[in-house]
Amino acid sequence: MAIGVWISLFAYFALMIAIGIYAMRTSTSSSEDYMLGGRSLSPKVAALSAGASDMSGWLLLGLPGALYVSGLASAWIGIGLFVGAFFNWVLVAPRLREQTVHYGNAITIPSFLANRFPTQALSLRTVSAIVIVVFFAVYTASGLVAGGKLFESAFAGIFNFGGLSDYAVGIVITLGVVLAYTVVGGFLAVSMTDFVQGCIMMLALVIMPAVVLFGEGGGGYAQAAQTLNEVDPKLLSWTDGLTFIGWLSAVTWGLGYFGQPHIIVRFMAIRSLKDVPTARNIGMGWMAISLIGAVSLGIFGRAYAVRNGMEIADPETIFIILSDLLFHPLITGFLYAALLAAVMSTISSQLLVSSSSLTEDFYRLFLRKEATDRECVNVGRACVVAVGLVAAVIASDPNSQVLALVSNAWAGFGAAFGPLILLSLMWSRTNGAGAIAGMVVGAATVMIWISLGWSGSFMGGPGVYEIIPGFIAAFIAIVVVSLVTADSGEYQHINR
Repeated sequence: MAIGVWISLFAYFALMIAIGIYAMRTSTSSSEDYMLGGRSLSPKVAALSAGASDMSGWLLLGLPGALYVSGLASAWIGIGLFVGAFFNWVLVAPRLREQTVHYGNAITIPSFLANRFPTQALSLRTVSAIVIVVFFAVYTASGLVAGGKLFESAFAGIFNFGGLSDYAVGIVITLGVVLAYTVVGGFLAVSMTDFVQGCIMMLALVIMPAVVLFGEGGGGYAQAAQTLNEVDPKLLSWTDGLTFIGWLSAVTWGLGYFGQPHIIVRFMAIRSLKDVPTARNIGMGWMAISLIGAVSLGIFGRAYAVRNGMEIADPETIFIILSDLLFHPLITGFLYAALLAAVMSTISSQLLVSSSSLTEDFYRLFLRKEATDRECVNVGRACVVAVGLVAAVIASDPNSQVLALVSNAWAGFGAAFGPLILLSLMWSRTNGAGAIAGMVVGAATVMIWISLGWSGSFMGGPGVYEIIPGFIAAFIAIVVVSLVTADSGEYQHINR
């Protein structure tokens, strides 16, 4: 491995840890500081933090891999996500920022739901915290799988620590660096590193497709299109071979945004309500560039591989392979850092949200109601480590697929929290009984759907993405149960 790669990677690792130390000195004195950054995020940091924590390793591995195999038909996932993210900024962001302060200055999603629905406060905090920890363990594992694949593909045979495989070493190093800055610096460290990581990811997704198309061996767009048509004309079609159910399963990924705790918590942390539109514009611009880059990488990476006689055993590693093949070692190291940035930005956010729920909604609620802020910060740090270790165990199988793990967790959160967040913010008749019903029905529907294999094949036809039945069932459960049970007057009108 060229020394330039190591220089870039170590510079990246050092920068992340330095940011964590800075954040520790700036904003870890209280639970609100450690878990929500004191609600002081600027629009640009909030926007890129939300984007980077959303676009995990699947952006540079899973999505390009799907485009590499299936062509432009898989790009509907990105389109659905873009639309979902836009409506998340428009519908959820301003209301959540305002109402989490209004309802008892809540600093976690479970505590907001408990304050919003006081008749079911204990049940809501408990159930929502369980859902968060369970699904985030799986979600975090997907990021560690991506880190393991990077080290397995890029550093094969270099590491030999106690008989551990390159894949296992990748998991250990990825998790270790994330824990270092997350445990030390809390939410502010996570958000600041997300901002830097988001910039790195976007640059990588601009550079890589451009070089693949126009660099040596690329041949430009016309040559790439000709090559892909020779392999399979369907690769350049948005619809050929795509059923309505397949299209619906792809675009409905966007429904998941309304219920992703690690994303919507950024809305709670923006420094003021008037900053939300600016943050939205920055975030959507970043997302458009990044998604176009990822789609271009997958589709044109396939053309490059075919033209140059490359055998790609795992399509999800196309970014890693081309990074090593096409660039100077210093740039290769930067591109590897971009992949790690995508992975780490999401892992750190998920670990912190899981830790916040375990601390505020279990420890402080059941074990130590009189716990001081300093004690809760230390307990939160311990919980970050614990959830990270559980995720590492889940990720230990080197045959795990990044996109599959992400899709399961994304659907779980989208169905359990999405309809509930939307209705709790926008429909005053929603009550505590409906909230509990929706959360349980949504999470259970997703888990049952996955266990029965209906995501792969449903009633003899193509599979239906589990977020569709989960989201619909949860929405109906909330509305029906709220209407047939008494209105407890839990909604509080906000005077502006």
